[in-house]
Amino acid sequence: MEVGAGKPSFLRNILARVLLLGVLLIVVRFAYVVTITGESCNVGNFCFFPLPENFNFVAGTGVVNKAVRSQPAGQSRSDLYTSKDWIKSVHFYSSVFQDLISEGFLSPDSKSLCVETPFGQEVFALKEIGVSDAVGIYKKASKPLVISAKLNRIPFGDDTFDFIFSGGGRFDGVSRPLDFASEISRTLKPEGFAVVHVRANDTYSFDSFLDLFNSCYDSSMSYIREIVLQKHTQILRRGGSGNKCSIPGHKLELVRDAEPLIKQEPLKPWITLKRNINNVKYLPAMADISFKNRYVYVDVGARSYGSSIGSWFRKQYPKQNKTFEVYAVEADKTFHEQYKLKKGVTLLPYAAWVKNETLSFEVHRDPGEQVSDKGRGMGRIQPVKSSSSGGGFDGVVDEIEGFDFAQWLKRTVTEKDFVVMKMDVEGTEFDLIPRLFKTGAICLIDELFLECHYNRWQRCCPGVRSPKYEKTYEQCLDLFTSLRESGVLVHQWW
Repeated sequence: MEVGAGKPSFLRNILARVLLLGVLLIVVRFAYVVTITGESCNVGNFCFFPLPENFNFVAGTGVVNKAVRSQPAGQSRSDLYTSKDWIKSVHFYSSVFQDLISEGFLSPDSKSLCVETPFGQEVFALKEIGVSDAVGIYKKASKPLVISAKLNRIPFGDDTFDFIFSGGGRFDGVSRPLDFASEISRTLKPEGFAVVHVRANDTYSFDSFLDLFNSCYDSSMSYIREIVLQKHTQILRRGGSGNKCSIPGHKLELVRDAEPLIKQEPLKPWITLKRNINNVKYLPAMADISFKNRYVYVDVGARSYGSSIGSWFRKQYPKQNKTFEVYAVEADKTFHEQYKLKKGVTLLPYAAWVKNETLSFEVHRDPGEQVSDKGRGMGRIQPVKSSSSGGGFDGVVDEIEGFDFAQWLKRTVTEKDFVVMKMDVEGTEFDLIPRLFKTGAICLIDELFLECHYNRWQRCCPGVRSPKYEKTYEQCLDLFTSLRESGVLVHQWW
């Protein structure tokens, strides 16, 4: 009997010690939360367990100066939700959303989506101010506020949300901004609002951003940091339709800031080029090109790879760390073989022309020009029926295929792409440029480096002008002037 009576007493002692240990742990946890971190138990940090799905609290006050960008290693979700950065970030977005409510862009009944939110501060802020139907998406889920989703495939149906928000300047770093913008437009309800915080700090990047949204062109705020767009059922397009297009104001601003044209004909243009190239104001040096869908370089009259693609564009042109698709338009088959070994370059082995037809390719050489093993002299194209071959022409004539360059450009790029072009076509620019204007393809070109060919002075023979071209320097200057007056950022090239 005495032995049997001792067993319950032993078990009671064990249970009592376990209970005391639990109480001690709770007291220590309480002291750490209140004394060390300065937080209170009512914000969930006191709990040992993950936050429930319907967890809610009122964040403290303060002004945000940075958002929570990453969760430190080993930090629990409850610790994250009560960190100072989290609370400041939630308070900041709460004030943003309250302003949007007061201005009529958001309401407590708005079905809302926050995109590219790693931990859901924006979602939490919406719920805090009474917008209960809100969810966030990111490549990695952070439940209960954020679900996993790809930006180019938002997992919701068309016309789902009344309000879509992208904060923290995260839109700036998206690799495929057009797909992202298209998904926002697709899932936003007609008359709904999309609000985006971006780092567009100039009019060119601002307009490039707006161009991504075909149907959300009602910009209610002119501020660069916060842009509010409203979706309309009728697509509103800035610019003309068909073959007509209007040059937006932000391109005219760039033209006004460009280097001045050289008004006086240079006696030694090959020297003038070397000097003037240091004065050229490249578009990416004047504006942010981040909000373009694709980046394209078209070299019309490319000749060899090293003539301009390898020696100038890839080494000197400021690309803002963007990867460019490169197209080389070159009719002279002498240079075709070397492009087979160049990655990232698409060769178009034809002549840029105003229509699709067979042409004669006349390879001229200036007086005193030495024949190089690297290639032939510059070639000039003419329709076969008007070829000047056979009558006093000292050179080589080939038959080649010409293509409608303006129509190809319209099929290849869009106004949402960033397009840089170098054109060296041995006098054909006086045919191609008017064609680009007539078709509206000129509006697809963001920056143009144009070599205009005229009867200039020869390097070999003082006092002798080139017999290859009929145009004068004044006519070339008129061409450059008309391009700039039309809003085309064109640079003189030799």
